[in-house]
Amino acid sequence: MLLAADVGNTNVVFALFDRDEIKARWRIATDPRRTGDEYAVWLIQLMKIEGFKKEDVTQIIFASVVPRADHNLTVLSKKYFGLTPLIAGKGNAAWGFEIDVDHPESLGADRALNCVAAHEKYEGDLIVVDFGTATKFEALDFNGTYKGGIIAPGINLSLDALVGKTAKLPRIAIKAPDTKSVIGRNTEDQMLIGVFWGYVAMMEGLIQKMRDEIGRPAKVVATGGLAILFDDNTEIFDVVDADLTIQGLAILANRAVS
Repeated sequence: MLLAADVGNTNVVFALFDRDEIKARWRIATDPRRTGDEYAVWLIQLMKIEGFKKEDVTQIIFASVVPRADHNLTVLSKKYFGLTPLIAGKGNAAWGFEIDVDHPESLGADRALNCVAAHEKYEGDLIVVDFGTATKFEALDFNGTYKGGIIAPGINLSLDALVGKTAKLPRIAIKAPDTKSVIGRNTEDQMLIGVFWGYVAMMEGLIQKMRDEIGRPAKVVATGGLAILFDDNTEIFDVVDADLTIQGLAILANRAVS
């Protein structure tokens, strides 16, 4: 079985694959100081709870946007699973697509994985939107070439800035407003309208501008934790694919042994 790990700025997601099927997944807060031993105590115990043994793992791959975590995941792989991990974007796990931007090396691993998986699964020109700590928009042409994208503050970062820089505004939960009205009648509703519908308007506007610039029909693929929430309140997405990033890791791992 394949053990894949996607290290983001907020969380690390582990997934256990049997061929192309995700059999289990686990999530832990990202902490660059977390050692390989600490990962092992947590992960191996969770595997046992769901009926898996560490001996079931025959291949490991990880991707990281937190460089300090790389060493600790390598220790986890070698010390506790007896395996040398593949690192996404390097060696046998190279991205395998053209990155047509000014500084190709600056493309984050999570963004590259989304491109790998999206081009593998969907045809034609693509716009991939990933709702994470930051919201990323990627443009891929029909050949799978990465043409560039957009990075915007994630909706939670936007809310943190709003609350953190004001004295009297309260902390609110991110959710869809109860009504479609954009004229709030109290402070909490006004904040929610501004954050939520403001974010939807930003997202829809940017995607439309990207489509106009591409000049050909482009399918919009959304992923990330908040994709489903936004999908219920906009018609801009063609597909919501919650597992896109982690599936990108499985695709690279399969290519490495084929």
